[in-house]
Amino acid sequence: MIQRPFPCSRTGAAITTMFALCASAQAAVVDVTVMVQNLAPASSISFAPLHVGFNNGSFDAFNLGGVATAPIVSVAEGGAGGAWQAAFATADPTATRGTIGGLLQPGGASSLTFRVDTALNPFFTFGAMVVPSNDFFIGNDSPTEYRLFDAAGNLNVATIGIKARDIWDAGSEVFDPAAAAFVGNNGLRSDQNSVVAFNFAEFAGFNGLATGAGYTFNSALTADSDVYRISFGVSAVPEPGSYALMAAGLMAVGFMARRRRVGTQPTDTTAR
Repeated sequence: MIQRPFPCSRTGAAITTMFALCASAQAAVVDVTVMVQNLAPASSISFAPLHVGFNNGSFDAFNLGGVATAPIVSVAEGGAGGAWQAAFATADPTATRGTIGGLLQPGGASSLTFRVDTALNPFFTFGAMVVPSNDFFIGNDSPTEYRLFDAAGNLNVATIGIKARDIWDAGSEVFDPAAAAFVGNNGLRSDQNSVVAFNFAEFAGFNGLATGAGYTFNSALTADSDVYRISFGVSAVPEPGSYALMAAGLMAVGFMARRRRVGTQPTDTTAR
């Protein structure tokens, strides 16, 4: 009987190793869909576009009890966030940054998808102006407060919920409904020269005023009122290099298997 060496064990091991390498290469890069929702009561607060960044945890936009600097003031006053984005890019050049949606009124939602290297940028930072106000905003004080991804690239945080008591006052502009964004003329602002603090009670001072969106404002907020939600959905993204690695590996495995089959063909010595 002719024995034929069966190459499946070594070939199978090679295939397993190849797919493991491909999976490893793909694991770090994912598509992250970020959805934002305004949960505030009808006719209550709205939100300017949300500025976000997936990052390495080095960009610290503001601190409780500290003087608001230009980056966070650019978010808290007017909501444009140009200085915030620029400072973020300088502090963390490899961060994945963007802006989600437009004016988000009560009951509204918006979403955007980002391609994120979870190994390089596991943390999430955000900021948006709350209106009507002179200088109120939402955001994370500590740059490492929200680690979305663990070392293996798994999603750690599915949602971030914000209540009225979590709303910040930048302390950069004097409270004045006549100069407030969304109900007044923000060009009339006056410097406050205070510090960043929690504050939602002053929203009641805008009650009864007509907003830029056409509704009459009524705060209706308590400390425990849910006002904003950020949700994350993740899907894997094979990198182009992974496809090349897989193709090369399959070709190599096929070539080795063919050589083994050819080298083990029996020789027919039967007399004819």
